Amino acid sequence: MNEKAHWDKIATRYNEEIFDVFKSDRDKRLAHYFRKHSNVKHDAIDFGCGTGKAFQYLSPAFKKVHAIDISSQCLITAKKRGFPNVTFGRQDLSKRNLRLPTVDFVFCCNVIMLPEISKNQVMFDNIYRSLRKNGSALIVIPSLESIMFSSWRLIDWYGREGVSPAEIPSSELAYFKGNKRDILEGIIYIDGVATKHYSQSEIEVRIERSNLELTAVEKLEYDWDSEFSAPPMWMKSPYPWDWLVECKRVK
Repeated sequence: MNEKAHWDKIATRYNEEIFDVFKSDRDKRLAHYFRKHSNVKHDAIDFGCGTGKAFQYLSPAFKKVHAIDISSQCLITAKKRGFPNVTFGRQDLSKRNLRLPTVDFVFCCNVIMLPEISKNQVMFDNIYRSLRKNGSALIVIPSLESIMFSSWRLIDWYGREGVSPAEIPSSELAYFKGNKRDILEGIIYIDGVATKHYSQSEIEVRIERSNLELTAVEKLEYDWDSEFSAPPMWMKSPYPWDWLVECKRVK
């Protein structure tokens, strides 16, 4: 898929099509980590900024914020938010040998999820390259464990209504339409788009492979209406989640 063309095409309806992590964060864990790393003497990068939903958190927390995205159309929309300490640059973050700013903090929200696994590793590596020594990154990425649990929850829901797994319409599980290798690599089809999901163990390997030190991995939980259009009242905790990954450059 041509990533630039894809994101340019949906830029004008970004808010309608792209899940809003900030509004959906049940326990406000993102806000907690932004407060933890806030330092008005430090610079930050919004690594794959989209239309700039993170600016309201990053702009007051840091001296300067570099907003980088592959989509020129998303950047046009992001500029309209009018934060004076945010600068903009268009780059494909899955490419090697980029000229990236060196900063104290990187935020990267649901960007490192391409079906081309090697490109995702390059993005992890570029985060390392962007950080000063002792700088930290906060990364949000899709959870493979969560999509598996949500699928089981759907089967359980049907079972409560007397429908066996064999009777569930195949369209309900269309996100597993890839081959066995896709599933093992965490490639899940979200709204028909192949999307990389991560197990917690793979995160540990990816972070170490990028020479970063993993400092925290936790669930960024959402309500069940993030998965189902009309979830039943009895469907409570455990909730679906993305992984919230905190890591640090120590050398």
